[in-house]
Amino acid sequence: MMGQQKYYMISDKVLPEIFKKVLTVKETLINGNAKDVLEAVKKEGISRSTYYKYKDDIFLMDETIYSKKITLVVLLSHEAGTLSKVLDCIAYNKGNVITINQDIPINMSANVTITLDVSHIDGEIKGLLIKLRSLDNVISVKLLAME
Repeated sequence: MMGQQKYYMISDKVLPEIFKKVLTVKETLINGNAKDVLEAVKKEGISRSTYYKYKDDIFLMDETIYSKKITLVVLLSHEAGTLSKVLDCIAYNKGNVITINQDIPINMSANVTITLDVSHIDGEIKGLLIKLRSLDNVISVKLLAME
């Protein structure tokens, strides 16, 4: 079993330049200031592979507010009731599902992308991730984005 994933909040003063560029590419794509990833990475002077390597692991956090929405990618075993248990866990911890998208199962597992409102969640987001990872038939839980 892999070690538990940790999250850190650091100042941009010590953040390596490459991570700042990845964040700028993400913002450029969100704002529609580039037609695609290739155009956005060229503007920032980084490779597509660098962008894809880090894009799911770095987020801009506004220091004046706590996160209200998060997007998770959950890999589930293709077993009856597994998704229901994930949704029950989210609801029990006062998370509110905004959107959900489930891929078709391949090799007896399926990715589910869930965006949820966490403004009323019990405890920290980290606690919810730990609880979700501990559920039967949950293979992995990855924090994709925070807003």
